[in-house]
Amino acid sequence: MNISRGLGLLPMLLLAAGECHAAGVTIGVVAPQDGNFAALGAQISAGAGARIAKDGNTIVSVNETCEENSGAAIADALIAAKVQVAVGFLCSETLEGALPKLKDANIPAITVSVRSRILMEDAAKNGWPLFRMAPADTAEAARIIEIILRDWASDPIALVEDGTIHGRELTEAIRNALEEKGLKPVFTDTYRPGQEQQVALVRRLKKAGAAKVFVGGDRSDVAIIARDAKAEKIQLDLLGGDAMRAADQPLALADGTLSVTLPEYAARPEAASAVAELRAGGVEPEGYVLPAYAAVEIAAKAAQDAATDDRPVAQHLGGMPFDTVIGRIAFDAGHELADNPYQLLQWRAGAFVAPGGPMR
Repeated sequence: MNISRGLGLLPMLLLAAGECHAAGVTIGVVAPQDGNFAALGAQISAGAGARIAKDGNTIVSVNETCEENSGAAIADALIAAKVQVAVGFLCSETLEGALPKLKDANIPAITVSVRSRILMEDAAKNGWPLFRMAPADTAEAARIIEIILRDWASDPIALVEDGTIHGRELTEAIRNALEEKGLKPVFTDTYRPGQEQQVALVRRLKKAGAAKVFVGGDRSDVAIIARDAKAEKIQLDLLGGDAMRAADQPLALADGTLSVTLPEYAARPEAASAVAELRAGGVEPEGYVLPAYAAVEIAAKAAQDAATDDRPVAQHLGGMPFDTVIGRIAFDAGHELADNPYQLLQWRAGAFVAPGGPMR
């Protein structure tokens, strides 16, 4: 995102929303406005602010510091402003302190970022009105496991990872699930990331008889493994995780490389109009821009529906689908996304696209 242009647009978005204060829905937007997370906060504020302004509703913008014990003050600000629902919430630290007070005020919170399993368990136990548009921290592994079992179960599989916490935990979760199903990899290893070549690794993969390889590592490492396998004339089908959504540099990714990743929301047909409007206003619809835009669509619809009966807004968020700029969204009984958003995609001609068939 062009942050300077996005931030320049924000005052206009907030002013436009504020001038329509008589409108029926008041929505809090909680996002960092300064500090290390200001760029991500600008994405949330730009997306949410654009949709609130478009609807003529009222925005209440609250700075999120992401510091421990900061949530209670943020909740107080939202309650004082009489918001009906709040969106954004980049950090779990904010929600931990804010949710008890938001529960007492009947103000639901929709996070576009936080993936913590423990926080959602606490929310369910305490009846906190938290709804999560971000996938659970187990969703990536669950989709990868599903796809490997579906498409690679009869092939010699290898699992390699880069030794980082995420790479190791993701790969271990996959290995455990596969072995529970009786599918034991022919090769597992930890490679050293960030190297100029991975010839020794691809030779070990060949010696082990691996044909299909899951790589728990960064896009740049996957690109190097693919290049070196091709140079050694070793046929390997490579699959990565969400870390593959990164810049295609310094080495371009080979066509045919697979990834289980979140979709490119800006490329969805239902996003076309919003994308054009955002870009016309100087905001590139990347990162949290469109999820925040969609969160406002959901929040506004639930608040409008709540105005027609005596049920609180939170009861209008669960159990029904919402058509949004990023597709149809529904929350399950645990206030999680009803559908896992991770998809199998294949790199072709400079973009991740839907593969033509099973990942063979």
